Parts: sequence; C-alpha cells; structure tokens
Amino acid sequence: MGRPLFYEILEKPATTCIIGVCSAIWFYIQKKNIGYSHVGFSYENAIEGHHWRIITSTFSHISVLHLVFNMSALWSLGIVEQLGNIGLGVVYYLHYTLVLVVLSGVLVFGMYHTLIIRFKLEHFRRVTAVGYSCVVFGWMTILSMKQPSSKLDLFGFLSLPISFAPFESLIFTSLIVPQASFLGHLSGIIVGYAIGWGLINGMNNYWAVTMLGWIVLVFVFSLKRSGAYDFSFFEIESITDPYLHSVRFPASGNGRTLQMTALPVGDVELV
Repeated sequence: MGRPLFYEILEKPATTCIIGVCSAIWFYIQKKNIGYSHVGFSYENAIEGHHWRIITSTFSHISVLHLVFNMSALWSLGIVEQLGNIGLGVVYYLHYTLVLVVLSGVLVFGMYHTLIIRFKLEHFRRVTAVGYSCVVFGWMTILSMKQPSSKLDLFGFLSLPISFAPFESLIFTSLIVPQASFLGHLSGIIVGYAIGWGLINGMNNYWAVTMLGWIVLVFVFSLKRSGAYDFSFFEIESITDPYLHSVRFPASGNGRTLQMTALPVGDVELV
C-alpha cells in the first residue's frame, strides 16, 4: 500500500504548487475559451515583441490529455525535492526550474531562427508552442544523471527506468499526442544535460532572485510593448475560434461597441 497523498504533498511542496498553478491556468483557459494562439509562443510573436509568451506558454495547456501527461510526469519527478543528501532538494529544484523555464524557451527560439533563416523553413515562423514539457524533460534528464536508479511513473501504472526516460517519453508522447513538439522536448533535454554536467551551475538565492526580477521586468516591458499591458486584453483575446474574423464587445458606460479582427494563426505544438 502506498503512502497517504498528504505526506507526499508535504515532501513535494514546490512540485505540488507548480501542478496547482498549471491546473488552475488550464481551468481558466477552458472556462474563458482562450485559444492557444493567445498564450502560446512562436517565432513570429516573439519578433513582434511578445517575449512574455515564453512564460505564459510554459504554464499553459489546452488539451486535458497534455496536462495530465505533463503533471503526472512532473509529480514523479518531484522526488528531486527529497534528494538533498546528494546535492538536490527543494532549493535546487526551484533554482533550476527557473533556469529550465527561461533557457529552454530561448533555445527553442534559437532553433526556430536557425531553421527559418538558415534553412528557409518558413513553416516554423508561425508554429505555436504551449506546455510544461520543456521543464519536465529537463528534469528527467537531470534526474537520470544524478539518480540513475530512479523510476519514472506515468499515470500511476507505467513505470520507466529514469536512465532512458527522456527518450522513451519522447517516443511515447509522439505516439499519443501527434502534435507533440520535438524541438520543445529536445530543448529541455539539452538544457537538462547542461545542468547535469555542471555547464550551468552556481545558482544560489541571490542569482535566483536577481534572475526572477529581470524576468518580471522583461515580462512587464514586453507586455507593454506588445500592446497587451491593458488588463482588458484578457477579455479581448478570449475567443473561441482563431479563424473568427470579427468579434464585438460592448463597452460599458458609453454605449459604444469595440470590434476586433483576428487573423488566422499557424500550427500548434504541444511541449
């Protein structure tokens, strides 16, 4: 018989909070009918100044299957919080989750840029990525190096040796989720290896807070630059069909009507 869930939550506080945040965002997206094109990250919207999408795309999920897969894997990877005896632990988990969120997003952008500019693959200009898989695959990779004897449990019945989990999960995800992003998952694996090999190290509370501060500043600046700083943008962008040509919103108090025109969006990739 397994341990009561309550005790596992106490041992995985950071993981529990992240799962709660991702689940709450998914619920809000479903309730408001927000499309992936309004929270996802693509090369095109990054060039236009929507750098804040690196953050929103990471914590957003449109498909419930995608959410369940990522959160199930993340819960199993929460064992990192309990491995303070080998130099991991809660603080390490929080520090390098921050690194994975930012660097994997930047690496995806770099890959898109190379494919578009160098190889003229214009398809990748409008491919939109959403999901927490970059971070999940990064932690799979780190754990496979730090604790190779561990197991990764998915959905409560599928157990994978952590040593091969990143690549096994990549294949498994591609089979059950056809839109799974190969580049997104690969970026998480690359950053994970860089952290595991010590190429990216030295994170402490000072650098974590400094990095978080810069992320907040860039996030707010890019929101303002992209024209999304107005808080009413949550209502304007909450549309059901990304191919909808005209949406009207009654303005309060002056009897006027606000009309928004939406353009077709590109393909979506789940990360």
